[in-house]
Amino acid sequence: MDFDKIDRKIRNRRKEWMFPLGILFIVMALIIFFRNLIVITTELGIEFFINNFTNSAITNEKFVIVMTIIGIVLIYFGKVKRKKHPDDI
Repeated sequence: MDFDKIDRKIRNRRKEWMFPLGILFIVMALIIFFRNLIVITTELGIEFFINNFTNSAITNEKFVIVMTIIGIVLIYFGKVKRKKHPDDI
């Protein structure tokens, strides 16, 4: 039995998961960003919303930045993998 050939076949059939997960991270970050923008600005004002990006506390706005960066990295590695092996799909 040629296990290398079988392993290669399994890897070729595997679907790419990094690109859609990166899109999901960015979409969720945008939902959190706009939800916080609407809720906070209607109650406390835009100054408080912008202050959450610059203060030293851990806030949802900082999670939005981190989620966007993670999404971009996942999209990048998903595209690099696809470009490297376009005939694997």
